[in-house]
Amino acid sequence: MSKVIKQMQMDAIRQTFDGVRDMVVLSIKGLDCQGDYALRATLRKKNVRMMVLKNSLARRVFGEIGLQIPPDSKFWEGPSTYVWGAPGTSIAEVSRAIDGELKNPKTAAKYKDKVTVKGAVAEGAPVTFEQAVKMPTRQEAIAAIIGAILGPGGSIAGCLTGPAAQVASQIKTISEKGPAEGAAAPAEAAPATAG
Repeated sequence: MSKVIKQMQMDAIRQTFDGVRDMVVLSIKGLDCQGDYALRATLRKKNVRMMVLKNSLARRVFGEIGLQIPPDSKFWEGPSTYVWGAPGTSIAEVSRAIDGELKNPKTAAKYKDKVTVKGAVAEGAPVTFEQAVKMPTRQEAIAAIIGAILGPGGSIAGCLTGPAAQVASQIKTISEKGPAEGAAAPAEAAPATAG
Protein backbone atom coordinates (compact mmCIF):
# COMPACT_ATOMS: atom_id res chain seq x y z
CA MET A 1 0.00 0.00 0.00
CA SER A 2 1.45 3.36 -0.97
CA LYS A 3 2.18 6.15 1.49
CA VAL A 4 -0.44 8.34 -0.15
CA ILE A 5 -3.17 5.72 0.36
CA LYS A 6 -2.09 5.11 3.98
CA GLN A 7 -2.15 8.83 4.66
CA MET A 8 -5.65 9.10 3.16
CA GLN A 9 -6.83 6.21 5.34
CA MET A 10 -5.28 7.75 8.45
CA ASP A 11 -6.92 11.10 7.66
CA ALA A 12 -10.29 9.34 7.32
CA ILE A 13 -9.78 7.51 10.65
CA ARG A 14 -8.72 10.76 12.33
CA GLN A 15 -11.85 12.50 11.04
CA THR A 16 -14.13 9.61 12.04
CA PHE A 17 -12.74 9.35 15.58
CA ASP A 18 -12.41 13.08 16.16
CA GLY A 19 -13.72 13.72 19.69
CA VAL A 20 -14.23 10.02 20.48
CA ARG A 21 -12.85 9.26 23.97
CA ASP A 22 -14.95 6.15 24.79
CA MET A 23 -15.08 2.92 22.81
CA VAL A 24 -15.22 -0.85 23.08
CA VAL A 25 -12.79 -3.06 21.19
CA LEU A 26 -14.10 -6.37 19.83
CA SER A 27 -12.58 -9.31 18.06
CA ILE A 28 -14.89 -10.72 15.40
CA LYS A 29 -13.78 -13.97 13.77
CA GLY A 30 -15.92 -16.32 11.71
CA LEU A 31 -19.14 -14.30 11.86
CA ASP A 32 -21.11 -14.61 8.63
CA CYS A 33 -22.43 -11.57 6.78
CA GLN A 34 -25.99 -11.95 8.13
CA GLY A 35 -24.70 -12.02 11.71
CA ASP A 36 -22.47 -9.03 11.08
CA TYR A 37 -25.33 -7.08 9.52
CA ALA A 38 -27.70 -8.01 12.39
CA LEU A 39 -25.16 -6.87 15.01
CA ARG A 40 -24.48 -3.60 13.20
CA ALA A 41 -28.19 -2.92 12.64
CA THR A 42 -29.08 -3.58 16.28
CA LEU A 43 -26.31 -1.32 17.53
CA ARG A 44 -27.11 1.38 14.95
CA LYS A 45 -30.64 1.64 16.40
CA LYS A 46 -28.97 2.56 19.72
CA ASN A 47 -26.73 5.20 18.03
CA VAL A 48 -23.69 2.93 18.26
CA ARG A 49 -21.29 2.51 15.33
CA MET A 50 -18.78 -0.20 14.45
CA MET A 51 -15.66 -0.06 12.33
CA VAL A 52 -12.91 -2.57 11.55
CA LEU A 53 -9.49 -0.92 11.35
CA LYS A 54 -6.01 -2.04 10.50
CA ASN A 55 -4.17 -2.11 13.84
CA SER A 56 -1.03 -0.32 12.64
CA LEU A 57 -3.04 2.63 11.29
CA ALA A 58 -5.34 2.74 14.31
CA ARG A 59 -2.36 2.71 16.70
CA ARG A 60 -0.82 5.73 14.96
CA VAL A 61 -4.00 7.76 14.75
CA PHE A 62 -5.16 6.94 18.28
CA GLY A 63 -1.76 7.99 19.61
CA GLU A 64 -2.06 11.30 17.75
CA ILE A 65 -5.55 12.05 19.08
CA GLY A 66 -4.57 11.28 22.67
CA LEU A 67 -5.97 7.82 23.35
CA GLN A 68 -3.55 6.25 25.83
CA ILE A 69 -3.53 2.65 24.66
CA PRO A 70 -0.16 1.02 25.42
CA PRO A 71 1.72 -0.55 22.50
CA ASP A 72 1.69 -3.97 24.20
CA SER A 73 -2.08 -3.94 24.77
CA LYS A 74 -4.18 -6.93 23.72
CA PHE A 75 -6.22 -4.46 21.65
CA TRP A 76 -3.54 -4.68 18.96
CA GLU A 77 -3.57 -8.51 18.79
CA GLY A 78 -5.47 -9.91 15.83
CA PRO A 79 -8.28 -8.16 13.97
CA SER A 80 -9.98 -5.41 15.93
CA THR A 81 -13.42 -3.88 15.58
CA TYR A 82 -13.97 -0.54 17.30
CA VAL A 83 -17.41 0.29 18.64
CA TRP A 84 -18.38 3.80 19.82
CA GLY A 85 -21.46 5.90 20.34
CA ALA A 86 -22.76 9.19 19.06
CA PRO A 87 -21.43 12.35 20.75
CA GLY A 88 -22.66 12.46 24.33
CA THR A 89 -22.99 8.67 24.56
CA SER A 90 -21.13 7.27 27.56
CA ILE A 91 -18.95 4.17 27.61
CA ALA A 92 -21.54 2.56 29.89
CA GLU A 93 -24.29 2.95 27.28
CA VAL A 94 -22.09 1.51 24.51
CA SER A 95 -20.92 -1.37 26.72
CA ARG A 96 -24.44 -2.19 27.87
CA ALA A 97 -25.71 -2.19 24.28
CA ILE A 98 -23.01 -4.67 23.26
CA ASP A 99 -23.42 -6.78 26.39
CA GLY A 100 -27.19 -6.90 25.93
CA GLU A 101 -26.86 -8.03 22.32
CA LEU A 102 -24.22 -10.67 23.06
CA LYS A 103 -26.28 -12.06 25.98
CA ASN A 104 -29.67 -11.80 24.28
CA PRO A 105 -31.17 -15.33 24.31
CA LYS A 106 -32.38 -14.91 20.71
CA THR A 107 -28.97 -13.93 19.30
CA ALA A 108 -26.39 -15.26 21.77
CA ALA A 109 -25.87 -18.53 19.89
CA LYS A 110 -25.11 -16.64 16.68
CA TYR A 111 -22.29 -14.66 18.34
CA LYS A 112 -20.90 -17.35 20.65
CA ASP A 113 -17.16 -17.94 20.06
CA LYS A 114 -17.26 -15.51 17.13
CA VAL A 115 -17.54 -12.14 18.87
CA THR A 116 -15.30 -11.57 21.88
CA VAL A 117 -14.66 -8.39 23.79
CA LYS A 118 -11.02 -7.32 24.08
CA GLY A 119 -11.72 -4.40 26.40
CA ALA A 120 -12.85 -0.81 26.51
CA VAL A 121 -11.46 2.70 26.46
CA ALA A 122 -13.00 5.23 28.86
CA GLU A 123 -11.93 8.88 28.61
CA GLY A 124 -8.94 7.83 26.52
CA ALA A 125 -7.57 5.19 28.93
CA PRO A 126 -8.03 1.40 28.72
CA VAL A 127 -10.41 -0.28 31.18
CA THR A 128 -11.87 -3.76 31.36
CA PHE A 129 -15.22 -4.40 29.75
CA GLU A 130 -16.69 -5.40 33.13
CA GLN A 131 -15.70 -2.00 34.55
CA ALA A 132 -17.18 -0.23 31.53
CA VAL A 133 -20.53 -2.02 31.90
CA LYS A 134 -20.73 -1.09 35.60
CA MET A 135 -19.83 2.57 35.08
CA PRO A 136 -22.75 4.98 35.52
CA THR A 137 -24.24 6.71 32.52
CA ARG A 138 -24.31 10.50 32.50
CA GLN A 139 -27.90 10.56 33.78
CA GLU A 140 -27.14 8.02 36.53
CA ALA A 141 -24.09 10.02 37.65
CA ILE A 142 -26.11 13.26 37.77
CA ALA A 143 -28.87 11.53 39.74
CA ALA A 144 -26.32 10.16 42.24
CA ILE A 145 -24.77 13.60 42.71
CA ILE A 146 -28.16 15.24 43.20
CA GLY A 147 -29.14 12.51 45.67
CA ALA A 148 -25.91 13.00 47.58
CA ILE A 149 -26.57 16.73 47.79
CA LEU A 150 -30.29 16.56 48.60
CA GLY A 151 -30.05 13.83 51.26
CA PRO A 152 -28.01 15.83 53.79
CA GLY A 153 -29.69 19.06 52.64
CA GLY A 154 -33.09 17.62 53.53
CA SER A 155 -31.79 16.55 56.94
CA ILE A 156 -30.43 20.03 57.62
CA ALA A 157 -33.70 21.63 56.54
CA GLY A 158 -35.59 19.25 58.83
CA CYS A 159 -33.33 20.16 61.76
CA LEU A 160 -33.86 23.85 61.14
CA THR A 161 -37.63 23.75 60.63
CA GLY A 162 -38.46 20.99 63.13
CA PRO A 163 -38.13 22.98 66.41
CA ALA A 164 -39.86 26.01 64.90
CA ALA A 165 -42.76 23.82 63.79
CA GLN A 166 -43.06 22.34 67.30
CA VAL A 167 -43.17 25.78 68.92
CA ALA A 168 -45.80 26.96 66.40
CA SER A 169 -47.87 23.85 67.10
CA GLN A 170 -47.75 24.44 70.85
CA ILE A 171 -48.74 28.10 70.47
CA LYS A 172 -51.67 27.09 68.27
CA THR A 173 -52.83 24.52 70.81
CA ILE A 174 -52.69 27.05 73.65
CA SER A 175 -54.59 29.66 71.63
CA GLU A 176 -57.35 27.17 70.77
CA LYS A 177 -57.93 26.19 74.43
CA GLY A 178 -58.62 29.75 75.49
CA PRO A 179 -57.81 30.89 79.03
CA ALA A 180 -56.10 28.29 81.09
CA GLU A 181 -58.57 26.05 82.86
CA GLY A 182 -58.76 26.53 86.67
CA ALA A 183 -57.09 29.89 86.56
CA ALA A 184 -58.64 32.46 88.86
CA ALA A 185 -60.70 35.21 87.35
CA PRO A 186 -58.87 38.49 87.39
CA ALA A 187 -59.19 40.27 90.68
CA GLU A 188 -61.87 42.87 90.76
CA ALA A 189 -60.67 46.38 90.90
CA ALA A 190 -60.28 47.66 94.47
CA PRO A 191 -62.74 50.44 95.49
CA ALA A 192 -61.37 53.85 95.13
CA THR A 193 -60.83 55.71 98.36
CA ALA A 194 -61.37 59.35 98.76
CA GLY A 195 -58.59 61.08 99.82
